[in-house]
Parts: sequence; structure tokens; C-alpha cells
Amino acid sequence: MSHLRRICCLIVFFAILIPTHAGTLVRFRTTFGDIEVELYDQDKPVTVQNFLNYVRSGRYQNLIAHRLVPGFVIQGGGFTLTNNTIYPVPTFSNITNEFGVGHVVSNVYGTIAMAKLGGDTNSANSQWFFNLANNTSLDAPDPNNFFVVFGHVIAGTNVLNIFNTFQNYTGTQQSNLVANIDANLGYAFYPNFQSCPLLYPAVFQTNFVFMDISLMQLSIGPAAGGGKQVSWNSATGLTNIVEYTTNLPPVWNTLLTTNGTGALMSVVDKAATKGRYYRVRVTY
Repeated sequence: MSHLRRICCLIVFFAILIPTHAGTLVRFRTTFGDIEVELYDQDKPVTVQNFLNYVRSGRYQNLIAHRLVPGFVIQGGGFTLTNNTIYPVPTFSNITNEFGVGHVVSNVYGTIAMAKLGGDTNSANSQWFFNLANNTSLDAPDPNNFFVVFGHVIAGTNVLNIFNTFQNYTGTQQSNLVANIDANLGYAFYPNFQSCPLLYPAVFQTNFVFMDISLMQLSIGPAAGGGKQVSWNSATGLTNIVEYTTNLPPVWNTLLTTNGTGALMSVVDKAATKGRYYRVRVTY
């Protein structure tokens, strides 16, 4: 992670949309805490749009992490769990590999990348993984690698560190896990859940590691007593700065500076006018 100060933006306009180079912000809510991620909309547009399509379509609802290899990756996007039944995520078409598109980003600790089939460079669809180490071997220019990084963690590396020390259950417990899951599904998937993380060594819905994914969106609405209410999903533990402008091109003015809690936050702009535009910056 670079020590340079970085900025992400959530931005909403009443009229003309001003281009911004900030990436979409996404929150992964897990059993162990939240992971805030900035996506590379500019550099990996097809990959990011594909990921967002799964989020917006609801196909990631009740998503579980199905593979965890401490010191390597934690993987999701392949399976959901509802009423003690595991379902494969319905996939859209495979996407083109964007490893060499835009800036080339290595599979280092704290990045998120698309999973794919070995030997097939253009086979990514719904599954993704967080790199829990500097896995630069995944950048190798061959069909077994070229794993496309499309975002990075801006807050929540403490959660990644928990996964890095997480102990998968082994031996008889793990064998029973695989047998029970495969029987429940009716047929075996690859990977076959041998590295599926469980909180406790029993195949119950509450023991899986769920990952709820949501977009950190900004909305504008009328405020009681006049003005506009600016609401957004705040980035946990980071400085969230709400700004406005009345100019095109913009000259931004600070409306509020606050520490994000991870919850929905709002501020009222009593002086709001029709030609006023808003954005939320997250510094890290």
C-alpha cells in the first residue's frame, strides 16, 4: 500500500455530470468487520462493470467465502447460502481479460482480482479473490495466470489479517464438511470446498463466513425545514469530506468533515440552491 495520501470520491450532480477519476467505492461486510474497496473504473472498465452488474443484480446476496488459503487468498463470488442450502451464483457471460489494459496492477497484498479457470485467460465471470500476500506470481504472462486486479482495500486490512491467521478445519471435520456440502449441492463443484472457512467445525448456516457487498452511494433529497439533505454510506475509520460547488468547472467548498463510522451518514445544506453540486471525498 502506498504511503501517499489517496482520495476517492462519491459524486452526485443535479444537472451536468463532471468526469472524475475516482473509483467506485464498495463495502464488503463480513463477520469480522468491514472491508472498504476502491475499484479501478478507469483502468479496468469491463472488469469493474462486470463486478457491479453482479452486485446490482442481487446475485451476490447471501454470498459466502468458499475458499480461504491463509497467506495466499480468500475467494468469493461463486456461491450463496440460503435456508441451509448452497447455490452457485448464476453467471453472466465470461469477460475479456484486462490485465494489460490501463495501468498494469500487480497481485499484491490488499488488492482484489478476478478468479478464472486455469489455461483460459478469458474465463472470469462471477468469482473474485482478495490477495492476502504479495502474489506476484499471479501476474505471469501465461494462460494460467494474468489474474486481473480491479481494485484495492482502502480500509479493513485488519480483517484481511484475521483471514491470514484463520485456521481452516482439517481432518475428519474437514472431510465431513466436503461430503456434506457436496451432498447438499447434489454434485461436486470446483473448488470442492476443502478450503472453505468455517467459524466452527459443523455444517450449519451460521458457521459460514458471509460477505455482504454494497455500493457506497451518495443521495440528495429535500430536508425538513428547507435545504438539501446529503446522505452517503460512510467509509469506516476514514476522513469523509462532504463538498459542494456552484461552478463548472468546479471549485469545491467544504460542507462537512467527519470520521466515517461505516453507517449511513447525512448532513443538511440549508443554503442549497438548484445549481449546487455535491461530492464526498474519502482520504486515506
